[in-house]
Amino acid sequence: MKIEIVTTPNEKLKETGFGTIHACNGVLNAISRMGHAVKLTVCKTVADLEGIIARKPNLVVLAVKYIPTDNDGDIWLSDYFMRYDINFTGSLMDTLEFDSDKVLAKTHLQNKGVATAKYFTTVPDQHSSESELPIKFPLFLKPTDAANGNGIDDFSFVTNFSQFEDKVLSLHKLFGMPILVEEYLDGREFTVAVIRKSNGELIVSSIEIIPPESKNGLRILGKKVKSEDSEELNMIEDKEIMNKVKKLAIDSFIHLGVRDFGRIDIKANKNGDCFFIEANLVPGMTPGSSYFPKSCEIEHGLTYDEVVQLILENALCRTNLSKTPNELE
Repeated sequence: MKIEIVTTPNEKLKETGFGTIHACNGVLNAISRMGHAVKLTVCKTVADLEGIIARKPNLVVLAVKYIPTDNDGDIWLSDYFMRYDINFTGSLMDTLEFDSDKVLAKTHLQNKGVATAKYFTTVPDQHSSESELPIKFPLFLKPTDAANGNGIDDFSFVTNFSQFEDKVLSLHKLFGMPILVEEYLDGREFTVAVIRKSNGELIVSSIEIIPPESKNGLRILGKKVKSEDSEELNMIEDKEIMNKVKKLAIDSFIHLGVRDFGRIDIKANKNGDCFFIEANLVPGMTPGSSYFPKSCEIEHGLTYDEVVQLILENALCRTNLSKTPNELE
């Protein structure tokens, strides 16, 4: 079967999808070992995408959600390939927007009765005093659509109005968008890889993430920690907590309408109550370090190649149903 992996230069993206070219090559090598004819295409222009259409692959693996172009804006790949009737991995565009917009995802799930941390959005000078804030301190501040811990550090944790104003201003200068403000959850941190198999069964792999303690005594999972891979990834030993985390992840996965696979991030408070934080629907796939394949390895003992095979299973099934035998050669 002809399979093409599509990515774009990482420096243009706030959201990196599978990750660097190294991560994409990891996926490519795994697909090649499955016996498929596979190539990696780095797209920068509409012409690059048109080249893929002309080659008529049986399946396109989307390593990013969109490609930014100088003249055509952001081109969402799921929408683009759907228009040309080319099968692709992952979710449809409407669902992928829940990945790009954390507030949209939280609002949608809150309306479905899924537990999310209390939140509001703000911009510089929108609130003039502590009394105007919808949620009491301590608070946690981050960009509404940046991934990989961008904009998150010890200063994201604020306990007074002066700290709040400083962080809002710095994030707004850096990202130029409203800031997401959440109640600070002082418990454990989890992530859950969810894969939908072709028979509808969900493979759910949950782990606990423990960031290193900073000089301020905080454990913040920010850009520095993620880039250095200095956090611990552990099996969740407490079965009651594991079941609670998995149920929340499955509910989030289903209510967001995720297709094929996705990663759900969850945070608890000190009482053990769990809350949806965000969805990663084109999760990192760097061999040996990304949370999605590591979750599958830690809980279920799956190899990287087995994870790649599973995340392609649903899409390959769609291809087999829609193509004639001659088209699959």
